[in-house]
Amino acid sequence: MDRKKYLSLKPHYESCLEMHGDTHLGVDWPKQETAETSYRVMLELMRPSVQGRVSLLDFGCGASHLYEYMTRHGLHNRIEYCGLDVSEKFIELSRRKFPSNTYYCLNILDNADCLPNFDYIVINGVFTEKLDLSFDEMLTFFKDMVSQVATKARIGIAFNVMSKQVDWEREDLFHLPFDVLAHFLTKKISKNFIIRHDYGLYQYTTYVYK
Repeated sequence: MDRKKYLSLKPHYESCLEMHGDTHLGVDWPKQETAETSYRVMLELMRPSVQGRVSLLDFGCGASHLYEYMTRHGLHNRIEYCGLDVSEKFIELSRRKFPSNTYYCLNILDNADCLPNFDYIVINGVFTEKLDLSFDEMLTFFKDMVSQVATKARIGIAFNVMSKQVDWEREDLFHLPFDVLAHFLTKKISKNFIIRHDYGLYQYTTYVYK
């Protein structure tokens, strides 16, 4: 797949930011409550058995709303947060808000060597919308990204996609069948994964551990 094509996702989110500002709508989450639920589920990737401070990369961090959720719930004290986004506009915003955090503005498929390893990596909302990409194009993008991100995580990664278990599907969203996902993870990433479909949204989240 032409990598320039999936970069068309970037201006979509930047237009949301320009239209709605630093809000849930500015990162194209329809409701604040659903965004909060996704943040909680993403962070539950981290196993309580791991002692001490852990490092976390928020992949596709947008305006760092996950970090804001962490600070409201006192989680930032034991988690070393870093953010990554391909959008310069979102990274500039996040750096202005949280200058003490480390942020990376890069495309991991082109510049993976520039990114260090982390204990955990969460990918929240990056794979839920496909916009005008076909399903196969989005699936290729998804597989390439997850394969690369997994090499940068020491313990585990989490990501969400839209569920197929819905009354109807939107053409601009990425509804990924369980069996397609499981086959890919088992063959290419890890057999040690958990699929969560238990939190009331039209998406599901997968935890993949080393």
